[in-house]
Amino acid sequence: MSNPTPQPSLFGGETPKPSPETGNATGSETAKDTGPAARATPAAPAPKPSAVEPSAMTAEGYGASAIEVLEGLEPVRKRPGMYIGGTDEKALHHLFAEVLDNAMDEAVAGHAKAIWVELDTDGYLSVRDDGRGIPVDPHPKYPGKSALEVVMTVLHSGGKFSGKAYETSGGLHGVGVSVVNALSEHLEVTVWRDGFEWQQNFSKGLSLGPIQQIGPSKKRGTRERFLPDPEIFGVGAHFKPARLYRMAKAKAYLFRGVQIHWKCAANHITDHTPTEDKFYFPNGLADYLAERVQETETVTDIFSGRVERKGEAGAVEWAVTWSGAGFGEFDGFTQSYCNTIPTPDGGTHEAGLRAALTRSLKSYAEMTGDKRGAVITAEDVVAQAGVVISVFIKNPEFQGQTKDRLSSSDAQKLVEKALADPFDHWLISSPKQADKLLQFVVERAEERLKKRKDKEVQRASATRKLRLPGKLADCARQDAHGTELFIVEGDSAGGSAKQARNRNTQAILPLRGKILNIASATADKAKSNQELSDLGLALGVQPGARFKEDDLRYERIVIMTDADVDGAHIASLLITYFYRSMPGMVRNGNLYLAMPPLYRISHGAKTMYAKDDAHRLELLETEFKGKKPEIGRFKGLGEMMPAQLKETTMDPKTRTLARVTLPENESEIEDLVETLMGRKPELRFKYIQQNAEFVTEDLDV
Repeated sequence: MSNPTPQPSLFGGETPKPSPETGNATGSETAKDTGPAARATPAAPAPKPSAVEPSAMTAEGYGASAIEVLEGLEPVRKRPGMYIGGTDEKALHHLFAEVLDNAMDEAVAGHAKAIWVELDTDGYLSVRDDGRGIPVDPHPKYPGKSALEVVMTVLHSGGKFSGKAYETSGGLHGVGVSVVNALSEHLEVTVWRDGFEWQQNFSKGLSLGPIQQIGPSKKRGTRERFLPDPEIFGVGAHFKPARLYRMAKAKAYLFRGVQIHWKCAANHITDHTPTEDKFYFPNGLADYLAERVQETETVTDIFSGRVERKGEAGAVEWAVTWSGAGFGEFDGFTQSYCNTIPTPDGGTHEAGLRAALTRSLKSYAEMTGDKRGAVITAEDVVAQAGVVISVFIKNPEFQGQTKDRLSSSDAQKLVEKALADPFDHWLISSPKQADKLLQFVVERAEERLKKRKDKEVQRASATRKLRLPGKLADCARQDAHGTELFIVEGDSAGGSAKQARNRNTQAILPLRGKILNIASATADKAKSNQELSDLGLALGVQPGARFKEDDLRYERIVIMTDADVDGAHIASLLITYFYRSMPGMVRNGNLYLAMPPLYRISHGAKTMYAKDDAHRLELLETEFKGKKPEIGRFKGLGEMMPAQLKETTMDPKTRTLARVTLPENESEIEDLVETLMGRKPELRFKYIQQNAEFVTEDLDV
């Protein structure tokens, strides 16, 4: 049974990030000395194990009785994040993805032609297929239980491990439908098989009774109808019809031989999602890409195809086109799938496609005598390309339980071989389109090389001009792409940040406390301010009308201040400065706020960080409920160990950044800046009176 990361839409996809589960203290605690008296006591003969209570055999009551063994589907309900990435809306819709993937596996295997998806009036979601039906006969290893009950209630059970029942499938871990069962308040399975209709009901992973034979039937297939458990997902959690609709439509694109019927009760719909629809796309991914770029100017026709390799190899389907929009006006996209499972983080199949396209295009340039083709890279080929690729292989290997990235090495070889000849033939048979595409990609390559050279010159020039000894700790990368400047308050925070940074891409600039309030200062005072002058030099740009985005020496400017009132004040002063002096930088999305934690909460081997008081209380009531953890409050970034600062605030893999943006009506923000940061204190006082929530009870300060 499959366990992919759910994708709300084929048209973009969310690339969720699951929260890692932190381990408990089991095995990490040791017996402690009880003091000199204990050490001076003569050793007594060791008693027989049978004569000693478990709690007496261990320190602090940590013995065998403390080892908890979770049976059946208990682990799923205890730690749902390990199986579906959390308990939020994305995780809720993951349940649908699991059940739909099973139905799709039947279709891909050639046993089903249609799938029915229905969200009924009561919020129950059902998925039915016309496949073989889950086996209902007694399971040889579980006396008294049907194979259906085993599949629904036992983790790592299913028909996809041996490869006999399914040649290719999206689920290999055998946890999909059993996880759905564990996290459902009620689940009903109906099977039409061997001339009869069978049914069994479950609640929160447990069977409500044995399987029942309802009566004879000529139908075939399986239907799973379920209602998510509000204890897991929250009382107000419910399926979103628009999201379900897009997910179902995406699956129909990925396998051209299947029909998916959609139905939704009208009481759930609040937008333009239809109550009934049918998805059937005979041209598969080519149909999808045509719809995706229908309003975009393209350089060529869509290059698409499907190649099946008999035996162990598998199958590849692809569709590619290139946007003719101005450079930078169209963000190229690559969406990939393995056995109909989305792989938002790419993997070997994407690498194979890029390699095949690049090699063929460079060969065509060489064949036609265009020497400029030598500078083409895969980055240039896919920079403004819309790519959709789907592979079907046996026993795929993924990174992680959520299958976000394909790591099977044979997938890259399969895709390269599958695309090489068709793309070569496509280029040669359509010389006008091929020449146009080559010219387009070469221009991208030349633009890339020019920008890199310009950035290197600008960085070298700006570095020579800087006079910030002991202040700016620059990064090693010459190209601005991927670089970040962290603006921190004080040398103490600067020291920690310098140790925590990635020296290749992250630069650190400490400030001397609070900078000048640019909103209330005179122009002459602003120009003569050394701190602001140093900041402009570090950025490589000039304020006001002389600001040029291309001069910016870093891709991201990150304000990283303490998580307290003073830190917020410094951050507001910096934002005001950038908004007034360099608004283009804010509009272009270059300015960010770091989100350092305020508290460190630990118990045993488990450590978590809270961003504020409300978050601290939330963690204490959930993750540390019933425990007495140690709580440490960070007085400032300078007090954080470099490793902690890196993990919580600076590492792109684990941090959270808030991008500073401007509203469409910029006059509103200008009025707010003038009110809060301007020269008239009466405006600030009036704003506070109108917006602050005053506490009426006595405070013990």
